[in-house]
Amino acid sequence: MSRVCLVGAGYISQVHGEALAVTPGCRITAIIDPRQDAGAARAKALRVDAVFASVERALQADAFDRAHVLVPPDLHAATAAPLLQAGKPVLLEKPLAVSRSQCDTLLAAAATSGAALGVNQNFVYHPAFVRLRALLDTRALGRPNFVDCLYNVPLRQMAARQFGHWMFRAPGNILLEQAVHPLSQITTLTGPIRDVRAIAGPAMEIAPGVPFHTTLNATLSGETLPAQLRFAVGQSFPFWQLRVVCDDGVAVADILANRVFTYGRTRWMEALDGAASGMRTGVALARDSVRNLSDYGLSMLHLKRRSDPFFQSMCGSIGAFHAALDAGQAPPLNGRLGASLVGLCETIAEQVFAAAAPRTRVQPEQAEPCDVAILGGTGFIGAHTVQRFVDAGMRVSVMARSVDNLPALFANEHVVVHRGDIRDAGAVERAIDSAPIVVNLAHGGGGSNWEAIRGAMVGGAETVARACQRKGVRRLVHVGSIASLYLGPQPNKVTGATPPDPQETKRGDYARAKVLCDRMLLEMHAKENLPVCILRPGVVVGEGSPPFHSGLGMFNNDQHCIGWNAGRNPLPFVLAEDVADAIFRAAQAEGVEGKCYNIVGDVRFSARDYLAELSHALQRPLRFHPQFPTKLWVEDLGKWLVKRVTGRVVPIPDRRDFLSRGMLAEFDCSDAKRDLGWQPVADRRRFLERAVLLHAA
Repeated sequence: MSRVCLVGAGYISQVHGEALAVTPGCRITAIIDPRQDAGAARAKALRVDAVFASVERALQADAFDRAHVLVPPDLHAATAAPLLQAGKPVLLEKPLAVSRSQCDTLLAAAATSGAALGVNQNFVYHPAFVRLRALLDTRALGRPNFVDCLYNVPLRQMAARQFGHWMFRAPGNILLEQAVHPLSQITTLTGPIRDVRAIAGPAMEIAPGVPFHTTLNATLSGETLPAQLRFAVGQSFPFWQLRVVCDDGVAVADILANRVFTYGRTRWMEALDGAASGMRTGVALARDSVRNLSDYGLSMLHLKRRSDPFFQSMCGSIGAFHAALDAGQAPPLNGRLGASLVGLCETIAEQVFAAAAPRTRVQPEQAEPCDVAILGGTGFIGAHTVQRFVDAGMRVSVMARSVDNLPALFANEHVVVHRGDIRDAGAVERAIDSAPIVVNLAHGGGGSNWEAIRGAMVGGAETVARACQRKGVRRLVHVGSIASLYLGPQPNKVTGATPPDPQETKRGDYARAKVLCDRMLLEMHAKENLPVCILRPGVVVGEGSPPFHSGLGMFNNDQHCIGWNAGRNPLPFVLAEDVADAIFRAAQAEGVEGKCYNIVGDVRFSARDYLAELSHALQRPLRFHPQFPTKLWVEDLGKWLVKRVTGRVVPIPDRRDFLSRGMLAEFDCSDAKRDLGWQPVADRRRFLERAVLLHAA
């Protein structure tokens, strides 16, 4: 039995753990992560006893035989090198490294020690791709002549404008993060790529002097076949398909839909052949679609082990790596393949991506005392808030977890940027320094369960409040959410004096945490004189926000909105710039300590009307599907029952939460207007320009 170590305790380590659980001859014996809490949490989830803070300590303890390196890409080479030097076989998550030179270093280390080096290009083992290869091997359609790949996918970080992510830090990183998937499949079919010619689409500027290309076309000359790749990220419709043109037909692998089908000919005359061959293709599509649905249902009922295509691809790739080691062979997806893909990405980047202009540096240290500290100030509400204070001539200290690729605003001479997390008391105090006003826009992050969410959100809010007390700040403006209130049908209007939902245990984890945050801060004001003012923004829209807001309903995809109710009631919309103005005014107003204000605008579209306006602006067929809250609740009860029957411990959903999500309650924000002197946009046309039409630009 081989002892396996997971180096890195992020999300992907859970998937590796599940895959190793069904890989013969393997057992996870160690977790390595410098973040003690993350390592301990992953070890608990995977039932692993040994947790180490570094590779060196795990090596000294002789805690494992083989390692999976699951750290961020820019740490791959530095993390894997000592493992290889120690003679430990290593499976690296893709990409192998972030440059040709780093790949060469890893290959040399593996060659010197004799340790095996593999790369987890798992989509080579995607079930649809495996079936495509098997079909081609039979020559059922004759000899392959040409490979065409269309990779057209959304990008969550791009939609959320999280441009601090590693994939945006250098022009070619997006290829190493995303393009290696289709390129690994193409090279598997064509053999090593001998020549490439690439052309990029237009670039967008994600930060001053930082271009980002969302599309490119590449012509590839493989050892055995030519190929074409259309690479596009940040797209609205997900589509990933490989087509192989053969002498007597075309074989197609639809990766995202997990379907394989062919275009071919029958024995009939041309007029009948079109109908017969079309029906044959249709039957293949229907067969695979029904099989996928069946597999999903059986997996949910635990009548079949997890069988989604991504997990199957992970099991295939990881299983092949360890099976090769057990047989004394080189891994099929070895270091040389990984290095060739990194080199291919570099070649494409050199051809199509212009070098980024030097980035404007943010000020590393405060030259003068700041007037306000804004925690979580780089988000879309945060950016508006920083701008509002800067426009008023104030010096602003901003703290955020990511400070890369920020807009020009954050290079302003009146803005000082700090990297930090609100759960880190030291980082919070450094960001506050001597500022008399603190605005907390950071929610603290999330988690996969209630305990993690409560620790991040409520714990983070308390850390900030305690830091404010120690620093003696004059005003803490805590920006929460109307999610802390019960917003279902009720006889009275909701005002700032309306207390947080008294039945928070019947609400979802996010709303429940918001309730506890409000209560904790109000209690600290009452008992410890914390000078806090709580603002609860409504459904915030505007520049920097995604167009498809969860306040409208559930978006299983961004074309279809499953409403929380009939979708005819006015929703509590508010522009981000109006929220920023309310924050600014709450920081200055007198006598607002210990009070709460709901920040809801005067233009209140229904979900139906808002989506109709958005559909018209984007020229896309967006659809609103009305629902009954009770029906949604019953459906969720069914899902809960399946999870409980199959052994998962999850809280039972409550109808109260679905009623609250529909936001039928009526808001009265006259208190915010009176006490803060706040006047949100009231003109319908102006609201549409700032909330909807800007998404069409």
